[in-house]
Amino acid sequence: KKQIRRNLILKRKNLDKIFVMEKSKVIQTKLFSLGEYIQVDTIMFYISYDNEVYTHSMIQDSIKKGKTIVVPKVDDKDITPSMLTSWSELSIGSYNILEPKQIKYIPQDEIDMIIVPGVGFDLQGYRIGHGKGYYDRFLRTSTILKIGLAFEFQVLQKIPHEKHDIKVDKIITEERIIECLGNNFF
Repeated sequence: KKQIRRNLILKRKNLDKIFVMEKSKVIQTKLFSLGEYIQVDTIMFYISYDNEVYTHSMIQDSIKKGKTIVVPKVDDKDITPSMLTSWSELSIGSYNILEPKQIKYIPQDEIDMIIVPGVGFDLQGYRIGHGKGYYDRFLRTSTILKIGLAFEFQVLQKIPHEKHDIKVDKIITEERIIECLGNNFF
């Protein structure tokens, strides 16, 4: 897992900014056209950094569409979901990632969909994060629809996983939408 993580992070860090922005725009179009996205009111997004699929415009466009947007505020071990109504409410926080300056707590059961970050995903929906376990702990008891955003090179046939790893339900790349539910054929 560590070697896969290292390789994918290195590849992502070396991506051209134009590639990141162009492919992220395609991914945003696919996300925004999903029936689930259209129907839900409250969406939790990760705030992208370091050449991840770029979510800044997704967040801002979703706010303009009247969606209730939630973003993570991270402390030593946990994610606190916090409502975001304006980009100006963010500042650099943990791990040099934008976070809310003040928490406007939203209970997890009020979130309809969560956009989950990942260094890599497999076709079953298992993911490799940065190894800190924040999202696995946050999603442990969740029944929220979980969607991973990734560039196509981040989707692998199979990645090692453990009992505590939480799967996403769908993965959206610039090339396809992968339905992970029921993909337990490995």
